[in-house]
This record gives sequence, structure tokens and C-alpha cells, in this order.
Amino acid sequence: MDGSYEELARDFARIPLGVYGVFRTELRSDLVYSGHVARPTTRCAVVLALRGSAEFVFGGTERYRLEPGKVLLGGLGQRLEVYPGTEGFEYGLVHYLPEPADREDARGLVEVSALDAVLDPELLHVLDRLLEAAASPDSMGLLEKKALFYRLIHHILQSERMSRNKESYSLIDEAIRYIREHHAEPLTLNLLAERYQIKAKYFSSLFRKYAGIGPIDYLIRYRMNRANEMLVTGQFPVGVVAKSVGYSDAYYFSRLFKKHKGVPPGRVGMRRKRNHPS
Repeated sequence: MDGSYEELARDFARIPLGVYGVFRTELRSDLVYSGHVARPTTRCAVVLALRGSAEFVFGGTERYRLEPGKVLLGGLGQRLEVYPGTEGFEYGLVHYLPEPADREDARGLVEVSALDAVLDPELLHVLDRLLEAAASPDSMGLLEKKALFYRLIHHILQSERMSRNKESYSLIDEAIRYIREHHAEPLTLNLLAERYQIKAKYFSSLFRKYAGIGPIDYLIRYRMNRANEMLVTGQFPVGVVAKSVGYSDAYYFSRLFKKHKGVPPGRVGMRRKRNHPS
């Protein structure tokens, strides 16, 4: 599966997961590992190649070559064979499972996805800390294991994003920072494109490929999220919130907010106001 890193990031962010075993394993070059041919896999996995190479064959036909810089995600319910290369194969392995495992909206997490991830010191450090946390018998260790798992996934997906956008990564990453820092200002597509001295249509195309949405849609969603943060406190009237995120017209802001959040902005902080009348 040639999964979108944005879709994978969305699914990892919203779907509850259980994180299970964490291993660092070596496979000999003279053996074929076929334990999952008769017994399909019962969990998903992050397979991070560390040394050597191997071919992972799912269902007898779907083949992936792993070597340092390559990662596999998913693989639930698969018949799997592993053919190590001539130098053997060393890899990091983390098992996970959506909760519940059969939820229909978790397909992106259970199907096999092949990704690029530079084997840099930070990634190796997170894997080492995961191995340590997985050995801890207390609840704090379990919590650390789960936190580190998400950090590992974030690093892998960010690396995949950089790999697919080598020429535009620094430009669009800087554009995202600029939008966040200046979201209350009257930004337009043309103004943003002019800042980076490229045509608006091309800028929009680069941005959408990188972030999964266009620059103006990104700006609006960021504004709505910031507005929601202010509204839930129950301390600010709608007009003040609207201006703070770049909208002088409170009515227009209210329509946008309801479109994106599903409720009028005036209702967001009402429960807090009732519970905290002071």
C-alpha cells in the first residue's frame, strides 16, 4: 500500500491504540522465517530496518525489500515470510493494535505501508528508550512506552514527508511557521506566494503536496483551532475572539467557525460559564 503520510498521521492521532512488545532482533542469512505462513499475524507492527537487508513477502505475492532507511507499518492478519539477505538482517520491532482491532476506520493502520525513514541518531535513541520502557513493570513505564511509540511514529512520518518533498521541504516548513506566527494578519495566497517569490498556483501545489491541504485552508483551520482554544475558557466574547484570529467581521467568523467545528462559537464556552458563574 502506498499510503499517504498525512492519512497515516490522521489515523494514528485519532484512533486509540494498544502498544505491546518492543524488540530488537537479528535474523540469520541462511534461514527463511515462515512462522506466520500457517498462523497469520495477530498484531500490527512497526518494522524498522537497522542493518543488512531482507525481503518481506505478504500473502505469497506482496513483496517489500527492507534495508536501513526503510520501514514497514501495519500487517495485521497477514501470512508472512521473511527472506534475510546475505549479511543477515537486524531490525527494531514494535507491536501495536487499534482498539478495537476490527474497527472499519482503522484500515490505514492495519494494511501494510512502506515508508522511508532516515536512520538518524534521534530515531535510534527513541528505539533504545522504547526498549528500556517496555521492560519496566510499573504503570509509569507503560505510559512512557506509549508516549515513545507515538514519538517514534511521528519521527517516521516526518521523515517520509521530507523524503517525498526534498526540494520544497524547507520552503513549505518555513511557510507553515510563518502562517502560524502571523495568522491574525490579512494573509492571502498571493501574499504568501510573493513572500517566497514563486507563482501562487505553484506555491499552492507544493503546499498541498506537503501538508495535504492548501495554504488558505491550512490558515483557516489553524485560526479556527486557536479561536476554539479561547472560546472554551468562556472568558472572551465572540467579537474579541474573531479579531484575535484575523476576522474583523464577527458574523463571517461565526459562519466559518460553525462550518468547521459544527457549533456556533457563542455556544462553545456556555457550559463553562454555567459551571463557573464567577
